[in-house]
Amino acid sequence: MKIVMKFGGTSVGNGKRISQVAQILKKYHDEGNQIVVVTSALNGVTDKLLDNAFFASTKGEVSLIKKFKTELTKKHHEAIKDAIDEPKVAKEVLQILDHRIGELEKALIGICYLGELTPRSIDYISSYGERLAAPIVSGAIRSLGIASTDYTGGEIGIITSSDYGNARPLEKTYELVKNRLGSILGSQVIVITGFIGENENGIVTTLGRSGSDFTASILGASLKADEIWLWKEVNGIMTTDPRIIPEAKTIPQISYSEAMELSYFGANVLHPRTIEPAMREHIPVRVKNTFDPEFPGTLVVAEKFQCEHVVKAISLIKDVTLINISGAEMAGTIGTVARLFTALANAGVNVVMISQGSSESNISVVVSEAHAEAALKALHSEFNREIIKEINSDENVCVVAVVGAGMAGTPGVAKRVFGALGNSMINIIMISQGSSQYNISFVVREEDAFVAVRILHDEFKLYKEN
Repeated sequence: MKIVMKFGGTSVGNGKRISQVAQILKKYHDEGNQIVVVTSALNGVTDKLLDNAFFASTKGEVSLIKKFKTELTKKHHEAIKDAIDEPKVAKEVLQILDHRIGELEKALIGICYLGELTPRSIDYISSYGERLAAPIVSGAIRSLGIASTDYTGGEIGIITSSDYGNARPLEKTYELVKNRLGSILGSQVIVITGFIGENENGIVTTLGRSGSDFTASILGASLKADEIWLWKEVNGIMTTDPRIIPEAKTIPQISYSEAMELSYFGANVLHPRTIEPAMREHIPVRVKNTFDPEFPGTLVVAEKFQCEHVVKAISLIKDVTLINISGAEMAGTIGTVARLFTALANAGVNVVMISQGSSESNISVVVSEAHAEAALKALHSEFNREIIKEINSDENVCVVAVVGAGMAGTPGVAKRVFGALGNSMINIIMISQGSSQYNISFVVREEDAFVAVRILHDEFKLYKEN
């Protein structure tokens, strides 16, 4: 099989875990599989990079950068010691890492002197997490006697837009990756930095949230892999968050569309962008557990897999804000909605949910809590009480989503959802349903959210095996 495998920050959190990852890779390599590996940064490194970039731009203290360099060097040297047994390989990797940490130090000191942190510099600094991890992962593989080389995303052809922090791969990426990796695929285990690419001018870019998963999907589509495996710290996609309901089960198989709905509405195992490249080539995506590698996990495929459960999963989005926009003059006024969403888009606000009353005098939107202030400011500025008379917000809310392809065309699902909640005296503040009928989402008070998830998990008997 031709498999692209991605290992996240927890899976490669330190040297001992990287050693475990190398053993997993050896097993699949020895079985005759062609393997491309995508690695995230070591656990917590990207956050530290961003924190220190911010401190450099605001405090301008070079001494803080020197201290961070020492801490970062120690963390990665310890990882090399724990992950790589072969002294010659360990020495080679140490030299590479020390050189890259030196480059990083110079960049951070430059930010200290400039007192400015641009989106471009943020991408450059944050890319070092993966650029430091990849040589260690490759070295751990080589120390087991398997040929391996590490590359950055840009080196193997991931060419993106210049939307720093949220770059998109250009169409030519898929051909470039195929040409650059195709000739060496199978002769060695190839290790690629996740999360990062470069624009057409060779400047480092990053792919945004879940960027390493996105990288794996791009590579899988480019190489027409048999499967894309995303190694996590969980046993796959669950019927709900096991931290809320310990009885949650792993879903053995789920469709692309169901997975995208779940990820959009709070299931953090996958992100909708991860699925897109895989979908273009109909490549199955498997979610597996690094710490239980024999468990089959969840397979995400194009086909809508029918099981006894009409509903596949219940997801929850916390840290959101409900914004209500109202005004009698909104009714029949052409362009109000367009102005509303243009204002939010220009402010960089992503809308999670929308609902409009049939009277047209009220629109409700849900945005992430982090975007709430920008959203309110943009709306007040755009309308200035000319049409919209009142704009208010509520942060004490959560979004619950009920997802399953079996819901489409099945009468009575909404009745069961809202009946079960009503019987438990849980008030619904706002409702939204997509035309696909794979999802019913609604807003409840924050204090009712966990109870609502448990009630619906029980109502649709998701504690039973699929």
